[in-house]
Amino acid sequence: MFVQPLFAANAAVYAIQNATPEGKVTVVVLLVLSLFSWTIIITKFRQLMIARKATKKFFAAYNSTRDPLDIQRKGEEYDGAPAYQLYIRGADELAYQLKNNPVQLQAVASLNPEDGVEHTNTDFLAKSTSVKISMPSFEAVKVILEEAAGAEAMALEKGMIVLSTAVAGGPFIGLLGTVWGVMSTFAGIAESKAATLTAMAPGVAAALVATVTGLLVAIPAMFAYNFMVTTIRAITQELDGFASRYANQIEHVYVDHRPLADEIRNANEVLAGRIVGAIKRNETTTLVES
Repeated sequence: MFVQPLFAANAAVYAIQNATPEGKVTVVVLLVLSLFSWTIIITKFRQLMIARKATKKFFAAYNSTRDPLDIQRKGEEYDGAPAYQLYIRGADELAYQLKNNPVQLQAVASLNPEDGVEHTNTDFLAKSTSVKISMPSFEAVKVILEEAAGAEAMALEKGMIVLSTAVAGGPFIGLLGTVWGVMSTFAGIAESKAATLTAMAPGVAAALVATVTGLLVAIPAMFAYNFMVTTIRAITQELDGFASRYANQIEHVYVDHRPLADEIRNANEVLAGRIVGAIKRNETTTLVES
């Protein structure tokens, strides 16, 4: 009888052996989906764990200094930390603007270790910085930070569509295989005109294995998806907060906030210095020639 195989042997093996070609195709499709799902689960879980640990180390290093370029100058790296990737993009752009579009100022203070002033004092650091950037250059840095934040968020969410597809589509694919198998079973019974439980059971069992497989694909994907979405949301919010904080510190230390009159006066002083230097060079050249 059919009851003995169900209890004496593996029920799933028995059901698959009696499955129709359509049911077997459905199970194969679900197994492929499960393979992709578990690949994403393992890869994404590892990525998120590395991101959390690396970000924690990066924030510890970043909080130990007030200079937005300090970590870049030291050459420290925190691979896997989304906040570090945002930081290094912003630091590179800031360094580029400081090199190519500098605003020269006269520093009102200098960092002297003997004075007992720590490098973590932001106001003192801002006053001691003689090379700054203009507001247009700072806007370029902010654009880079926004782009970096969006890119890191997309990298964290990459592959999540596979899990959401497994959660939503797995049960429906399995249900499709079950309905198809039951339909084929009843059609065969109608043709044979033998409506007995013994004739129906193998076909129904084979049809139900598709639904079971669909649920086995969807349930792990559902738990993993919920956990990862919550973790990614937390990291993304943390990243947005850091981007705002980082931009604020860059503005405080490296952006020129002088009134327009001071900027004009400083530009005139620089121009006058250049003119005087040119005149002195011309006088020196004339004396040498004479």
